[in-house]
Amino acid sequence: MPFLGQDWRSPGWSWIKTEDGWKRIEFYGNELRDNNNGIDLEELCDENKENLFTGNVCEVVAKKRKKDFYNNNTKSQFVYQEKWIYVQKESTRERHGYCTLGEAFNRLDFSSATQDIQRFTYVAKLLQLIARSQLPSLSGAAQKNYFNVLEKIVRKVLEDHHNPRLIKELLQDLSSTLCILTRGMGKSVLVGNINIWVCRLETILNWQQQLNNLQIPKQMSNGMTLRDLPLDMQNNILYKFSDACDIINLGQATPTLHMLSEDRHLWKKLCQFHFAEKQFCRHLILSERGHVDWKVMYYTLQKYYPKREQYGDTLHFCRHCSILFWKDSGHPCTANDPDNCLVPVSPQHFIDLFKF
Repeated sequence: MPFLGQDWRSPGWSWIKTEDGWKRIEFYGNELRDNNNGIDLEELCDENKENLFTGNVCEVVAKKRKKDFYNNNTKSQFVYQEKWIYVQKESTRERHGYCTLGEAFNRLDFSSATQDIQRFTYVAKLLQLIARSQLPSLSGAAQKNYFNVLEKIVRKVLEDHHNPRLIKELLQDLSSTLCILTRGMGKSVLVGNINIWVCRLETILNWQQQLNNLQIPKQMSNGMTLRDLPLDMQNNILYKFSDACDIINLGQATPTLHMLSEDRHLWKKLCQFHFAEKQFCRHLILSERGHVDWKVMYYTLQKYYPKREQYGDTLHFCRHCSILFWKDSGHPCTANDPDNCLVPVSPQHFIDLFKF
C-alpha cells in the first residue's frame, strides 16, 4: 500500500494529536525558501549575466552554483562525541574493516587542539608530516578537515604571533608537495577536482605572503624588562630553550644575551639533550685551542641524526585497548592498571600506526 503524500516513496505527512482530533503539521519553511530562492535567482542571474537561462534552466543552474559554493567553502564538520578512536589494522570476527589515517584525523578533534597552547606545536608538526608523505592517502572529508585545521593555525599565528617559523616551514612543505603532485605525478594522485587543489595552492601562497609580511609590534612597557634581570636569571632562561634558533634569536636582543648565547656549556647541554654520547664520538669537532666546539657540533649532528622532540601534550595509545586518545579526554579502558598501558605517541608514531 503506497504512502499518503505528495510522493508515494516519501514517508508521508506528519500528524499531531489535539483535542479536536488528529491534525497534519504544516511546515512554512518551504514557502520562505521558495521566496528566498526567487530573490537569489534574480540577483545571481543579474550579477553573472546569465539572463539567457529562463524558467527551470536558470533555477537548476543557480541551485547547482549555490551547492558547489557551499561544498567548497563550508567550514563545518561532524563533531564526534567520543574523542578517541580504536586503531584496527585488519578485520577480525568481532570487527570488520580497518581504521585509516583520515578517519583518525577526523575523530580526534584536532580543530579544538589548535587553540590549546600545549598541543599547538604537536598538531602543527603532525600536519607537516602529513603534508610531506600522507596527503594523497586522505579522503575528501579528511582533506577538508585538514585545511580547516590549517586555516585555524594560520589565523592564530597572525593574531597571536605564536611560533610563525614553524608554520612557515609547514606551508613551505605543503606547497612543495602540492606542486609535485599536481604537476609531476599527474592529476589522478589527489582525491577531488584538480581545480580545487589549484585554489588550495593559491590560498597557501597567500598565507605564506601574509606570514612573510608579519610584523610583531614592539611592546611598550614601563615595568621591568628582560635586560633588567640579573645575569644568572637571564642565563637560566637560555638554558630552558631546546631549539637552537630560539637561542640565537634571543641572543640578538641585547649584547648581554648575545654573550650568554655563545657559552660553550649552553651548547653542550643542548647537544646532550638532543643526541646520544655515541653520536658525539663519531663527529668530534675541536677548536683552535683544542676544546670541543659544541655549537658547531650541534649543527653537524643535526645533519645526520634527528633531534629530540618535545611537546607540552601529546596523544596517547593504550596497548590494552588499542585506542588512540587525548589524555585529558580519557577512554573506556578495561585494564586493571590503565596508567601502565599508556604510551605517548609522537607525530611520526601517529603516522606509522596507519601504515598497512
